[in-house]
Amino acid sequence: MDDGNSFLGRLLNSPTAFTFNDLILLPSYTEVEPREVDLRTRITTKYFINLPFVSAPMDTVTGADMAIALARLGGVGVLHRNCSREEQVNMARRVKRAESFIIRDVVTITPDMRVSDAIHIMNENNIHGLPVVDSFNYLVGIVTWRDVRYSDPNNLVRDIMTGRDKLVYSDESITIDEAKKLMNDYRIEKLPIVDDEGKLLGLITFKDLELRGKYPNASRDPDGRLLVGAAISPFDLDRAKKLDKYVDILVTDVAHFHNKNVMNATRVLVKEVSADVVVGNIGTKEAVLDILSRIERVDGFRVGIGSGSICKTGVVTRVAAPTLFAVANAADALSEVGGFGEIPIIADGGIKNSGDIALALAAGASAVMMGNLFAGTRESPGRLMALEGKYYKEYYGMGSSKARAKRMGLDRYSMPSKEVEEGVEGWVPYRGALSDVVSELRAGLEAAFGYVGASNIRELWSKARFAKVSPSGGLEIRPHNVFMVRG
Repeated sequence: MDDGNSFLGRLLNSPTAFTFNDLILLPSYTEVEPREVDLRTRITTKYFINLPFVSAPMDTVTGADMAIALARLGGVGVLHRNCSREEQVNMARRVKRAESFIIRDVVTITPDMRVSDAIHIMNENNIHGLPVVDSFNYLVGIVTWRDVRYSDPNNLVRDIMTGRDKLVYSDESITIDEAKKLMNDYRIEKLPIVDDEGKLLGLITFKDLELRGKYPNASRDPDGRLLVGAAISPFDLDRAKKLDKYVDILVTDVAHFHNKNVMNATRVLVKEVSADVVVGNIGTKEAVLDILSRIERVDGFRVGIGSGSICKTGVVTRVAAPTLFAVANAADALSEVGGFGEIPIIADGGIKNSGDIALALAAGASAVMMGNLFAGTRESPGRLMALEGKYYKEYYGMGSSKARAKRMGLDRYSMPSKEVEEGVEGWVPYRGALSDVVSELRAGLEAAFGYVGASNIRELWSKARFAKVSPSGGLEIRPHNVFMVRG
């Protein structure tokens, strides 16, 4: 009998790395209807989201449009980093400015600037009004698009602005209902917020107030702005610090986080930023325990190696930790140290449908990160292309030659000297609006919870029962023996 220490023993005693195709959830007695399911979940130690959906930080998946749309629907987007620091910061600023109760990062102008300057600033920032402040940030007026549209570009702002004596403004104590009434009464679209001395503190726009009512399920920060994350390299502290001023979550974007240099760099980084830091990717129980012992603050784990539809790490290296297997390992490690449920696990890679999401959550994940499913939506940055009468969107891995050509996120797959490509390039079917995709995934997930008898994710962790399926069994539970006109 082999004692397990030989090479053969290690093969014979190796664990089974289950994938989504290997397991199913068993139905149980239930009193839960799908419409009663609450999918709110913890995404970091500090923040919660209303749907357990996170968009992957890939340059064909998550730009500002995706992050805004997904946060409005209840999830959260992680902005890709395959761009300059300034471009990523501008994406984050755009998400934060998309809607809020009081805009703190206000774009302003001074009275001695020209109308042409005001037009340029409005066009550059896609806004239609500018508070006018003096050199000490005292509010002296406001200028709107209507003021500048037909004015001589060489005129000074002071000559066309609405002055302080005619201006409607308020202080920070104003409520949403009070702001709506005040803006309706005076027929204004922008309400400056000032302190006791008259210095500008922020701005309320009527558009933002309307959007808050339109997206009641949106994921928001404590100030009412949309929640947003951003991908970073542990070795780029400057980028992390710049993003820290705007984003809520920083996500280390490393293919193999369980690495001495990576962990040492992250240990320094977490002390320099205030945003929650999610680390990954990892795939084993040992990785979780090592990270927690070496890094003072960990606000979440991103788990799964080699499962992504455009990832070929498992092929070119034969090293992988399939997402479902990685989630269960991470959950066991956190349970061992008493952190399960408090430090969230984000399942990253291989999610093909709502059933896979249900499996990932049941195995211990708090949320799932998706690339392929979101890459085909209208809001993704990828190019749209018509091919034989059907529409597709561009989608490629961050380890592919196309992503590597930009050289901004090259260190995700170790240092630039690592020449092997670990991603592929391709196209995915165009799926239309993100809201339709999210609605379908949510409905399928709620139905799964109903079958299991769980009303929320925490109940799913305790009530879920798994069963292994054979290859033929896997085929049987799919549609079969029928010519399908619609998939």
